[in-house]
Amino acid sequence: MDVIHDAVRHRFTVTLEGQDCVLEYRLAGGVMTVTHTGVPDAVGGRGVADAMTRSAMDHARAQGWKVVPACSYAIAWMKRHPEYADLPAS
Repeated sequence: MDVIHDAVRHRFTVTLEGQDCVLEYRLAGGVMTVTHTGVPDAVGGRGVADAMTRSAMDHARAQGWKVVPACSYAIAWMKRHPEYADLPAS
């Protein structure tokens, strides 16, 4: 699955079967706030949100950023992935 990072628009995207999936974030002071994760029902259940979120977290780690999971999916994802426990902003 090809996850594309659009740094200008602050988003990670995947296009699957013509459907656009997106993870949006804000960036301020070295903190990435994940504000929205959206996957159309037509391509849901295939791990797209997981792939986008993992890419976002890996990118944040590589940049030395902290993360605030502000959407429900990102909050749940962080709880399921203790290997990213170093990322949440205090």
